Amino acid sequence: MNIDNNFGIAFSLTMLAGLTTAVGGVIAFVTKKDNLKALSLGLGFSAGVMIFISLVDIIPGAENLLKMNFPNNYQWLVFGGFLAGLLLSVLIDYFLPDHVDTEELLHPDDPEAYSHSHYKLQRAGFLTAIAICVHNFPEGMATFLTTTQNITLGISVAFAIAIHNIPEGIAVALPIYHATGKKRYAMLYAALSGITEPIGALVGMMIFGFFVPNILVGVLMAGVAGIMTYISFDTLLPLAKEYGNWHLSIVGIMSGILFIWLSLILLG
Repeated sequence: MNIDNNFGIAFSLTMLAGLTTAVGGVIAFVTKKDNLKALSLGLGFSAGVMIFISLVDIIPGAENLLKMNFPNNYQWLVFGGFLAGLLLSVLIDYFLPDHVDTEELLHPDDPEAYSHSHYKLQRAGFLTAIAICVHNFPEGMATFLTTTQNITLGISVAFAIAIHNIPEGIAVALPIYHATGKKRYAMLYAALSGITEPIGALVGMMIFGFFVPNILVGVLMAGVAGIMTYISFDTLLPLAKEYGNWHLSIVGIMSGILFIWLSLILLG
């Protein structure tokens, strides 16, 4: 396969995945301020997709890429890549967490929560947008590189990232919308929070695409699996529980697993 021929497809997929944060901004427009339980289902769905595709698709794909050149050590390389992805996520989350104060989102008119002022909500939205930009950069690079190696796998990764980016867009838009009441601001910042994914793709094209051996994409894919697994357990599942009924979250998780499983069967 000529990897250069896939650059256009890879960049397009990464761009589309990044822009789905804007979809989250749209959802914020139609979500009632006093009822965010519907988000529990969506967040659970995203977590199901991310966990399943990481463990069932991406890791085996990474092993297949590495097995031919490293028949005796490929499992350790995949394990190391997965661990590196986890550690990177922990470091990013430690220095720049992307969590939102859900009590202020769920109860924006509560006197105690309101005493923190609309400014704090708006600031939370801005900081969340910045944090998500940082989180999305390696995701964009990973989506691009996996697509250059395997278009089918790249579509799966892009789909998982896109699903994940929808609640990220919501996390950006909701506090800004609640604080300002202006939908266009919420939409703008939600969309901008995903712009670093195509930027990550460009960096991947300029640096990794030319200077890193293609075989190391397998290690990177394992890192992507680690990143997505961490995001699912650290962010999506806790938020799913906070936003609503835990049983509804479980339904979302199972629905996400079944949906992506069926998608992979059809794509395969």
